[in-house]
Amino acid sequence: MNGVVIPQTPIAVDFWSLRRASTARLFFLSHMHSDHTVGLSSTWARPLYCSPITAHLLHRHLQVSKQWIRALEVGESHVLPLDEIGQETMTVTLLDANHCPGSVMFLFEGYFGTILYTGDFRYTPSMLKEPALSLGKQIDTLYLDNTNCNPALVLPTRQEATRQIVQLIRQFPQHNIKIGLYSLGKESLLEQLALEFRTWVVLNPRRLELVQLLGLADVFTVEEKAGRIHAVDHTEICHSAMLQWNQTHPTIAILPTSRPIRSPHPGIYTVPYSDHSSYSELRAFVAALRPCQVVPIVRQQPCGEFFEDSLSPRLSVPLIPHSVQQYMCSSPRKTNEQWQLERRLKRPRIQGVVFESPEEKADQAKVDRDSKKHKKENLSPWPRDPEKLCLHPLQARKQLFPDFSRKECEEPVLLCDSKKMATLEFSVQLQPIDEFISAETREEIGLGSPSIPRGGNGSPARGNQRGSPLSHISKDTRPAAESRGLALKYLLTPVNFFRAGFSSRNFDQLVEKYQKSAG
Repeated sequence: MNGVVIPQTPIAVDFWSLRRASTARLFFLSHMHSDHTVGLSSTWARPLYCSPITAHLLHRHLQVSKQWIRALEVGESHVLPLDEIGQETMTVTLLDANHCPGSVMFLFEGYFGTILYTGDFRYTPSMLKEPALSLGKQIDTLYLDNTNCNPALVLPTRQEATRQIVQLIRQFPQHNIKIGLYSLGKESLLEQLALEFRTWVVLNPRRLELVQLLGLADVFTVEEKAGRIHAVDHTEICHSAMLQWNQTHPTIAILPTSRPIRSPHPGIYTVPYSDHSSYSELRAFVAALRPCQVVPIVRQQPCGEFFEDSLSPRLSVPLIPHSVQQYMCSSPRKTNEQWQLERRLKRPRIQGVVFESPEEKADQAKVDRDSKKHKKENLSPWPRDPEKLCLHPLQARKQLFPDFSRKECEEPVLLCDSKKMATLEFSVQLQPIDEFISAETREEIGLGSPSIPRGGNGSPARGNQRGSPLSHISKDTRPAAESRGLALKYLLTPVNFFRAGFSSRNFDQLVEKYQKSAG
């Protein structure tokens, strides 16, 4: 992570660990490269200052809420408070860092003196002509991009590196060209190559949106076969990918970077095109500014000894104003109170383990059982109390098997109640069942002799008969299978016998129990 909390100040630049930046209250983002956004995500909830282009990318790609993003115009000075009462302020000026779209340097001026934080930058002499730097201000602390601060590393200018890439592509006029890049940066190089070779540059949709935002020439597309130059992620360029690309069309790959890379394939070329300042450029930049001290941004690469001859005498460490101390020690949640409240109202509350007393749990279980029992009673088509309704076997037969009967007959059905008896008459279609009943079965279940007269053609006579509902049975009987007699047992067993606790396992037992009690 390349970032810093500036000592003796509430300022943090490219530093997003709130636990380690407990005294920071003002957060600044130099650019959107991933090594400068470690810890920054959609959950960020503090004011954050950056350039307008970075603000757009920050919300678009990291989903940081717009309510926390403060876009500051590049080249202008902005006054920001350093405490809660407005007694102490500072001035911050954003300068173009010439590194990638939206990248800036921050010039801070306040009770702490003058601090310049370069972030990642590529030095050009025109930077010294910026009004904020051309007035002869004394830079107390220079936070310097020391990525290429190595006397042994000699880098060409970006214009010279671009010419090297053009010459390389001209050696392969029939080849497709894969340019390996990071997700952000070197868009101007792609534009120059497109204009030089008069071809479209194929991009992914995300980078195409970026170049449209930057207002570059209309030489970019997302159509794969539209042009011979393709911008791909640098991690895609490998041996297997080169084999696959060359199976369909001759292809070479170019990695524009100052980092030493071992080529895994003869068709992969490295060109020292860098967006970081070279060692000679850093020397010229420090010599022009003559700061009191130089602090390397890449802490793993100390570089102080290279600039000792270009430093001004150091000044005493400034005292932190009392109001700023209180601001640095106060709870940062005070500024977020309203937002946090709205967020809690919108989001369901998450609780930990809730312990319940055994009594409350037992009571709740009883309530649940009663509720299920009541619901079961309401859904049941039969009343739970067998005394309220004793269905006649024929009525039960009609309700259980409405389509089973074929013959009509008028029969009185007795409904027995605990308090009164009533006689109702209704029409039932009853198929003669004597053909299914053997004599043994008739005696077992207590049926009388069949008494339904048959007509001359052997069919049963129709008419309204009064008497037992089982008396309308033909005199002709046929030997029935034992299973048919058992089926009739089920048919003539009152429904209330099964209603109390019906299941497939106790159905037969209930039938037998009824037959024994009836006998």
